[in-house]
Amino acid sequence: MKHLLKLGDLTREEILDLLGLADQLKFERKNNIPHPVLAGRTLGMIFQKSSTRTRVSFEAGMYQLGGNALFLSSRDLQIGRGEPVQDTARVLSRYLDAIMIRTYAQSEVEDLARYGSIPIINGLTDYAHPCQVLADLQTIREYKGTLQGRKLAFIGDGNNMANSLIVGGIKTGMSVAIGCPKGYLPDADIVKWAQRCGDLTITEDINEAASNADAVYTDVWASMGMEEEADRRRRDFAGYQVNAKLMEYAKPDAIVLHCLPAHRGEEITDEVLEAHAGEIFEEAENRLHAQKAVLVRLING
Repeated sequence: MKHLLKLGDLTREEILDLLGLADQLKFERKNNIPHPVLAGRTLGMIFQKSSTRTRVSFEAGMYQLGGNALFLSSRDLQIGRGEPVQDTARVLSRYLDAIMIRTYAQSEVEDLARYGSIPIINGLTDYAHPCQVLADLQTIREYKGTLQGRKLAFIGDGNNMANSLIVGGIKTGMSVAIGCPKGYLPDADIVKWAQRCGDLTITEDINEAASNADAVYTDVWASMGMEEEADRRRRDFAGYQVNAKLMEYAKPDAIVLHCLPAHRGEEITDEVLEAHAGEIFEEAENRLHAQKAVLVRLING
């Protein structure tokens, strides 16, 4: 494991290793056991898309691991003024120990890895969100004891979250069901891979998707950068809400997950979010622990 560009690059064993290390680091954090294993190391954080959870969790995580994190917005870098990605990658590789980037195009993340000489972490692209899904898998395992044989249902847009949840779920032995309208399907290549390698259902019927699910997941209907599409998406996704009626189709002890921020009253009702706030905010916390595991494995090996 040299980079974390997308979950498809990792083996099942590498994913489970990261989850095990995340659990260990979480235990140590909860019990005030210091783990400054990245003392003297520096993470550069490139943000072309802003974020609350990504910035705070990575910055706090590096501090807890004994290292430092530098916030680099596109306004602060020459890459925002036209410097080629390959030049930025070569320069930053001489200053830093790893780079996390949160951006739009997956190709930017891939190019940083291609031309740089240090580990690159995908903090989010329009194609994938691997750090979030590692935290999601950690949370499901905490609540359900195991991932193998569990069912994960995702309701909403077949976006970067759906893409990464499909890969992460299938690789760890889960069945995955995606409930989404026509025109909002997950990546076609990911769907083909998942149907060949595991148990994936794609349906417009959200009740079918949620049926007998151990975990029900949703995300906003209009992600960052889609503001101009918000009104159209509200119409297209009007029937794709996680609410009390939908949860009747899932298992009685099903958990609900949301990568946040949530638009209460749109993709999820306030009632369901508050009923499952324990899981959702544990999931948000697990971003910290899962990403620390990624940093340790990538920087320390």
